[in-house]
Amino acid sequence: VARSVCPYCGVGCGQLIFHRDGKLVAIEGDPASPISQGDLCPKGAASYELLTHSGRETKVKYRPPYGTSWQELELGTAMAMIADRVWESRERSFQETERGEPLMQCRTIAHLGGATLDNEENYLIKKLFTGGLGMVCISNQARI
Repeated sequence: VARSVCPYCGVGCGQLIFHRDGKLVAIEGDPASPISQGDLCPKGAASYELLTHSGRETKVKYRPPYGTSWQELELGTAMAMIADRVWESRERSFQETERGEPLMQCRTIAHLGGATLDNEENYLIKKLFTGGLGMVCISNQARI
């Protein structure tokens, strides 16, 4: 049994992950969790099926511009494509000044964080995206 946290929202309900020989056996609420005390909402209770359902997508899917079908990509290829596009957009639209004053902004890229990110992860994202890339459109799904 491994202790974990449900990935669905910012509440952070505790889960017990039962596994045997590298295979998932079951997922239950963790009674020792001070947050959920063993309870899980319907989404958290369905975590097992999320990971084991036969229809679960396990490959990166990509449909090129004007394409009519999806292609499978390696994760590294997809990540490189995303990084290239972020950098190209920043290079194309980064604004160093406005009316003679320093601005240092990129208004063409946005980021929406997930509710399961902790404070430390959100801090690092904010620092990278605002300080490093100059992004001004940053929000988090937990706030919505």
